[in-house]
Amino acid sequence: MCCVFGILFIFLGNLAGNSVSFGINVLIAAGKDPIYDKEHNYYKGQVIGFAIAVPTICVALHMFSRKGGILINNIFAVTKVGILLTIILLGWIHASGKLQSTGINEKPKASTSQNVTITSQNVTITSDMINSASKTNFDTSRSFHVESNDFSTVVQALLYAIYPYTGFEQPFYVLSEVRKPRRNFPSATIGAMVLTTILYMLVNISYFCVVPAETYTLVPSNTIDMAGTFFHYLFDTSNPSDPRIGRRVIAALKAFSVLGNTFVLTYTAARVKQEIAKEGIIPFSLFFATGHTTILAKLGSLLSSNPAKGSPLRRSSNASIDLDKHLEQSPMAALGLQWVTSVLLVALTSMCQPKVAYSFLVGLYSYSIVAVLGMLTAGGLLYLKFDSYFYGPDGRRWYDKCAWPETGTWVRKVSGLYALVYFLVMAFLLFASFVPSPPGSSFSQAVQGYSPYLVSGIGLSSVTWGVIWWAGLMWREWKGRWMLKARRTPYVEPDGDGGWVQRVEVVDHERVRRPDGLRRRMFEMDRLNRGEGTSV
Repeated sequence: MCCVFGILFIFLGNLAGNSVSFGINVLIAAGKDPIYDKEHNYYKGQVIGFAIAVPTICVALHMFSRKGGILINNIFAVTKVGILLTIILLGWIHASGKLQSTGINEKPKASTSQNVTITSQNVTITSDMINSASKTNFDTSRSFHVESNDFSTVVQALLYAIYPYTGFEQPFYVLSEVRKPRRNFPSATIGAMVLTTILYMLVNISYFCVVPAETYTLVPSNTIDMAGTFFHYLFDTSNPSDPRIGRRVIAALKAFSVLGNTFVLTYTAARVKQEIAKEGIIPFSLFFATGHTTILAKLGSLLSSNPAKGSPLRRSSNASIDLDKHLEQSPMAALGLQWVTSVLLVALTSMCQPKVAYSFLVGLYSYSIVAVLGMLTAGGLLYLKFDSYFYGPDGRRWYDKCAWPETGTWVRKVSGLYALVYFLVMAFLLFASFVPSPPGSSFSQAVQGYSPYLVSGIGLSSVTWGVIWWAGLMWREWKGRWMLKARRTPYVEPDGDGGWVQRVEVVDHERVRRPDGLRRRMFEMDRLNRGEGTSV
């Protein structure tokens, strides 16, 4: 299972789609149009350049300073919340009649995608439509009167709608960075999830307060930039001298937001890749699993009169390690691996139009990382809970290992229900996405620019990659008559709240002789898990 998870996440666990989105929004903010401008080949070269620059900048900054990267993460978070609050307030002010649009009599721009051309020549958007958007958009008698309401469209829309809400799991990847996690982490995580959900819902309500319904019902929904349209109808309509200033401003804000999102996930995803390397399932595992001294720490040590030791921590005969003698470290090798996979996905989709590449990469991330990996994780949790329930003290005793002291008995009884619901929902979305989309659907091949089965096929095949990789590792061990033992020694200290916090972990990989016979092999693996074994 570790191989399946690891190989899937190593190759697809990055936001290459966000990097492409950054390039698109930067060019829009500069007055260019990489979505519709066929004359300049959609500015593909510039978009690819910015898409490669984003992971490069993020990786370089995290390598330069670990604490500095965390500080920048916090700055991005506060600023992005401020942007959301601004959009919410602007929509409400418009709905109250204080900020009205004037001087507009335009037709929505035609959208061309592959062999299908969608025009709006018979509909004209007027200032009255914009100023009454808050009334017409919330008319329940017309709320669900849309052309595409087939089963496949609804399923695909749900998968794409999950994407903006992803990221709630990221803090779990860097729990070692949290101060007093037992006290701070539960409340902070729940509070952040609730706040994010409320803000996202209010932002969508704010969109409906400004954008006329005719705008997003005339063209397929995946060709509408709601944030750009929101600012366009709010500001551009009363500014004839520069009718695109609103779109350009929101494009700059979106580029900033995308950069912040990519910056955060670069660090958290690198931590996950580092943990995968600790299990020894990829080549040069110890190299990718080892933390290395940051550039800023090395510079500080060179300028200091009493330089500290900055070599990576290794297992030794000494049971204790003086951590104060070691400089600040960062998962540099894992960050490099994160950069390689991000640039690889950008390069593989560079032949497509920027908007097609973005749609494909977002769909692939939602399907593979959110749905496939989420279903497998929920299934693993269900297995652990059933094992503890049926085998009791003789089982894995999952509850005794993971339960927090404050959790009550009723929490333990219903905790399996969450994993079951998530498992069933993700399994439904995975297989329901294979239902064919009708020709007029927003997710048909004519509109998206690629087959709707391409994302589903690659997402499900990613599980096969892990199985093949695992089989190769087993064959290599069988042929060499050895087994790989990964020993992980944690060094912990009190957190001040009656608990313990891991400050560092020393990892060693050792080959041990493989006994003949399945039963002897299982017995030997059990001995190894208890810290015994013979070195090769």
